[in-house]
Parts: sequence; structure tokens; C-alpha cells
Amino acid sequence: MPPAPQRPTMTLMEWLMIITLSIIWGGAFFFGEVAVRELPTFTVVVCRVGLAAVILYMVMTVRGLRMPTSPALWGAFFLMGLMNNAIPFSLIVWGQSHIASGLASILNATTPLFSVIVAHLFTQDERITPARLGGVVVGFLGVILMIGGDVLNQIGVDIAAQLACLGAALSYAFAGVFGRRFRRMGISPLATATGQVTASSCILIPLMMVIDKPWTLAMPSAGVVFSLIGLAALCTAVAYILYFRVLATAGATNLMLVTFLIPVTAILLGILFLGERLEGAHIIGMAMISLGLAAIDGRVLRWRIIPRPAA
Repeated sequence: MPPAPQRPTMTLMEWLMIITLSIIWGGAFFFGEVAVRELPTFTVVVCRVGLAAVILYMVMTVRGLRMPTSPALWGAFFLMGLMNNAIPFSLIVWGQSHIASGLASILNATTPLFSVIVAHLFTQDERITPARLGGVVVGFLGVILMIGGDVLNQIGVDIAAQLACLGAALSYAFAGVFGRRFRRMGISPLATATGQVTASSCILIPLMMVIDKPWTLAMPSAGVVFSLIGLAALCTAVAYILYFRVLATAGATNLMLVTFLIPVTAILLGILFLGERLEGAHIIGMAMISLGLAAIDGRVLRWRIIPRPAA
């Protein structure tokens, strides 16, 4: 079945969900920054997806809903959970243990840049246009400027952490394209979110047990516990209900506009609560990424090309 055509613009409700999602996911970088101060990577990620799965199952139970049992569908849940949770969450949490949350959020904003390439290669209705190609070039120049022009000559933990965050963005890009199929399969956003985080938990728990050995860790502080709850309840359970709802109604390209706003939220939280600061190159790089995303989206070009109606 061919994919349903996507609307060029979104409704007011969809925009409100996008804005809410950007605030929630911007907060994820803040919560993650707090959690990695006391807990290792896989423990943080498992707490995030595992508790989110419990919350979402409780919501489904209260609403009298049941999860589908099709093996093929659960195979899709596991692949989605791998690309949209297990890989990117682990890379971002590990990266945040070495770089500031604001910088990590800016690197995450390259997701639509990767998505343009992935969608061109694996879909029939989201091909690369000159405007999108120009946006990719400008956006990647912004990433290079932000990380530093001598990035290829530097081999160190900070560079590895930055590349890890870029790897997470690439994984999100594949997930966004892959996730379009759940609407065609007739799966609700709530069931899709529940299946995804459940599958992610099954993938990550064995890794946590082998690598982190959580029984050897000290009891985390109250601040870390509250951060884990925030990551699970808000930044995962609530966020992915919104994510799959927007994906089902507005499509992957419109959904990716959330990354316009995530860095701003994360930067403000980092400055207000973590005492962080960004260099001038980071700010210029973020501006270039935003310009690239605007070209990819095409709204600005349409506003300039389409004449205003006469008064």
C-alpha cells in the first residue's frame, strides 16, 4: 500500500503538540545531565524505558485496551525500539557524560539533516529537492563550525561524545522513516509507544546487567531519582504518545520540525540550572543548522514565492 500523502501544513493542535514535545524533549537533556552524574549509561536508559513501559501499560489497562499479539508487529516494535530508543538513548546518555547538555541538544538538531538523506534513499514520496540539498549543506557546515574545524585532527573523548550524539541523530532519522508504517498497520499511537518502549527494555536490560552490574552501584540521590522519573514519565511515556500521534496525522517531515525548538529549551535549562555556557561558535553553528532546517522545510521559500492576496 503506498504511503498516504502528507499535508504541507499542520493544524493548530498539531503545532501545539510539536511545541509541547520540544519542551519535553528539551527537558530530557537536563534530566539526563543530572542522572549521568551518579549512574552509568545503560542503567539510566533502562530506568527511562522500563519505567515508561510500566506507566504506558497502566494507562492502557485503565482505558481497557490490550496490546496486539502479532509476531510480525512485535518484530516491528523491536526494530523501532532499537532505532528510536536503545541506540540513540545510549549514545546520547554516554555523550552527555562528556559534553554539555546544550551542545548535545544542538547535535541532536541535525536529525532532519540525516532524515532528508534517509527518506530520499528509502521512500518514494520524500525525495531530495534543491532546497533540501542546500539545507543539508548549510546544516552540516553549521555542525562542523560548532564542533570545530580541526575536528578530524582531534582524537579524544569529547570528539567521540560529539560523534555519539550525531550517531543518535542518524538513528532517529531511520526510526522516523520506519515508524510511518504503524499508521498503515492500524496501530494506535498509545499502543505503538507502549510496544516500542517494552521492546527497548527487553533489549537493554541484559546489557545493563552485564555491563553496569546495577547491584554494585550506590543508592542514587533524591535529585537523580526525580530526574529518572522525569525522563520516564514525561520525556518518554508522554512524549512518545505525542510523537506517534503527530507522526500518524502530519507525517515524518512535519514531525521533525520539533528539533527547531529542542536546543533552545535545553540551552535555557542548562544555563538556568547547571551553570553551563555556550561558545560563540556553538551559537553560530546552531543558527546555521536552523537556516538549513528552514530550507529543508520549505515554508520560508513558499511564503516568499506565493504572493499575498490583494486587500
